[in-house]
Amino acid sequence: MARKNDIVLIYFEDNPVGFARVEDILPDHKKDWYHIKLLMLQIPLQTVTWILKDIYIEGTEFTMNGNRMRLEKVVAPEENDPPKPEGNEPKKQSDKANVISLHNRK
Repeated sequence: MARKNDIVLIYFEDNPVGFARVEDILPDHKKDWYHIKLLMLQIPLQTVTWILKDIYIEGTEFTMNGNRMRLEKVVAPEENDPPKPEGNEPKKQSDKANVISLHNRK
């Protein structure tokens, strides 16, 4: 389940439409429902509050005004060394290099 300060990707009809940061999650008076306050990461910045079931915050699809919606928590990729390009590696020079003189060549 997404928590406060997590980044989520918002899907609209199976298409990703934007990112938001979870600002707060407060319980609603109905069991298993929550007020989730999202900071929409777009220009201009704005906050919205949606009332969602806990399973919807966990990523289960729901509808809003008849449109299918889904939240997906964004997980940053692990930091690894940058990938090395394949096939473009410089050739290693051997210790026994041959020098060919073009001056003496006919």
